[in-house]
Amino acid sequence: MMRRRLSSQIKDNAGEDDTIFRRKPTHIPRISTGSTLLDLAISGGVMPGGGLPGGILVEIFGPPSCGKTVLLTEIAGSVQRQGGEVMFYDPEARLNKLFAKRFGLNTDIMVYSTPGTVPEVFAPIRKWEPHDDSKIHGVFADSLAALSTEMEMDDKDQYGMRRAKEFSEELRKTCRVLTTKNFLMVCSNQVRENVNAGPYEPKYRSPGGLSIGFYSSLRLRCSNPQKIKREKTIQSGKLVSRIVGVETHIEVHKSSIWKPFHSAIVPILFDYGVDDIRANLQFLKEHTKAKTYIVNGQKLSNGLDHACSIVEHDKLQKSLQQEVTNLWMEIEGKFIHERKPKYQ
Repeated sequence: MMRRRLSSQIKDNAGEDDTIFRRKPTHIPRISTGSTLLDLAISGGVMPGGGLPGGILVEIFGPPSCGKTVLLTEIAGSVQRQGGEVMFYDPEARLNKLFAKRFGLNTDIMVYSTPGTVPEVFAPIRKWEPHDDSKIHGVFADSLAALSTEMEMDDKDQYGMRRAKEFSEELRKTCRVLTTKNFLMVCSNQVRENVNAGPYEPKYRSPGGLSIGFYSSLRLRCSNPQKIKREKTIQSGKLVSRIVGVETHIEVHKSSIWKPFHSAIVPILFDYGVDDIRANLQFLKEHTKAKTYIVNGQKLSNGLDHACSIVEHDKLQKSLQQEVTNLWMEIEGKFIHERKPKYQ
């Protein structure tokens, strides 16, 4: 059975009304990234609450230790919670399954493999037939930079030129399958220094040639993360500190879903994953006149960690997400410039 093309639904839903403020959008199945603000940055104008539709290729790229794998794992877990199946490729063979479960991914019920070459990733996708074709199913690869080719492994391609060609060949054969079968494919990719860059070229680029960026409907660029430090006083009275996570600025670098260049700050705790509560509390405080953290009119003092604990204890997560969404919509509404329809 052919699945509905959700990417075309999004375009139909947006049309000349490319905003959530002019008419109520129809319901479109979506997958959350685990971050309310990142979901909204990706597609808040065409889907209620934002998020990722099925039928597209997504590339998450950036420097090491910026949270790409955690974000990939969070999205895969979201697919499972929506009833979809997951195929997870791990070319680097370093997925920590214990931590993956903490981030919401059940590794016991997913298809897991450690491919070494580009075709080993894409060929099985074209043959994959999940049981329930009404759900969004996910394909994840962490990361594309670790993939090689048979020629390179046989020392016949010392400069890796064949890899870019294989990415182009495989993506050309696979991109239509993602749409027709409504698969969501999310890949992470590291950036490399562009040693031959001219004065107007980017200093860094993701490896694998240009085809990955070309075929991606959505590209999320992660910037160098800022460390999250926590201080505690031990029994001797000494104050000690530890780095417990990072805050990564993620920009919608390319988008065929909605408008590009929206961005979000995504906090990631090492033993927890994406901390959506933390990000939402900070967003409300920074974009209102509040001097402390507030949810439903309730002031949450004694610091951000304490405020997060109160939100969890009182089960205020949904209320907090709705407040953030409402404020985000209000802000976006300020930047709508009414024009007469170009074509009637």
